[in-house]
Amino acid sequence: MRRISNRVNVGGVIIGGGEDVTVQSMTNTKTSDKEATLAQLIRLRDAGCDIARFTVNDFEAVKSIAYFKERVEMPLVADIHYDYRLALESVRAGIDKIRINPGNIGGDDKVKAVCDACAKKGIPIRVGVNAGSLEKEILRKYSSPTPEAVAESARLSCERLESFGFSDIVVSVKASGVREMMSANRIIAKTLPYPIHLGVTEAGAGQAALVKSAVGIGALLADGIGDTVRVSLTGDAVKEVEAALDILNSLGLRPHIEFISCPTCGRTQIDLEEQVRKLKEKLCGLKVKSTIKVAVMGCAVNGPGEAAEADVGVAGGKGEAILFVKGKITGKIPEGKIADVLYEEIRKLT
Repeated sequence: MRRISNRVNVGGVIIGGGEDVTVQSMTNTKTSDKEATLAQLIRLRDAGCDIARFTVNDFEAVKSIAYFKERVEMPLVADIHYDYRLALESVRAGIDKIRINPGNIGGDDKVKAVCDACAKKGIPIRVGVNAGSLEKEILRKYSSPTPEAVAESARLSCERLESFGFSDIVVSVKASGVREMMSANRIIAKTLPYPIHLGVTEAGAGQAALVKSAVGIGALLADGIGDTVRVSLTGDAVKEVEAALDILNSLGLRPHIEFISCPTCGRTQIDLEEQVRKLKEKLCGLKVKSTIKVAVMGCAVNGPGEAAEADVGVAGGKGEAILFVKGKITGKIPEGKIADVLYEEIRKLT
């Protein structure tokens, strides 16, 4: 059962409250480089990103906010550390959400100033706590950045905002260790009412990073925990969005085209890998309102059964394939036309 949290409105996109899980990413360009950052924001949006974040580490970065807001239709988040004035100026510039760690933003007067400015404009705050940057007193209490330590830091940070009358909060507790990240989020899910932003921070690069993120984020989502996600990867931020969407799709949390294809064996008599590649290439960017199941199977052992259970499917033979649509055989396709025919049948269902 899905955990139902408070609802938070980020520039028109709702996080929490039982709404669809949203996908986030973060630019890795210098925010003051307006053109480079804008180009990356557009790529993220086009890849399916719902909310994008960028660092606001100086006042030149603040000056870019209005420029981005005029040119890309997507909620934008300012990532703030150490200088509360950057948060205040970001609010004035029209940012949709602020990300802070109250532990490094300054004293109560500074945190209150940020809360007051955000409350006046209806701008939510994400309280982001990472295992690598806990307060000294928390580390002294727990001796190390345990899940309990990370969760307590987040709870105290939220309580600090609440003491200033602010509750428009999204909370994230992240660690580079999958088990630690999962445990900390399970504690938060039981103790705080706010939407939860999931991610395995500093996951790394390549397949190992993708697996870590899929395991940590996916396991929590499968248990109903999590309202928005970011897959943190070293490299192209668009890959983060693609990975996040794959995680959501695998759990049936987003309408998508679900592929079922066999691993192939010595019975396969068509180039199944090439047909799947061509079909995915054709389908790139195609929007669907409900999930469409597509089976591309290599032979007659499991192929007909899987293809018949799918919305559209093929079962391979010698240089050809049998086409199934909604469980019924509708004809045979020469091997060279498999991807083209499947594409047209899928389009009819969108």
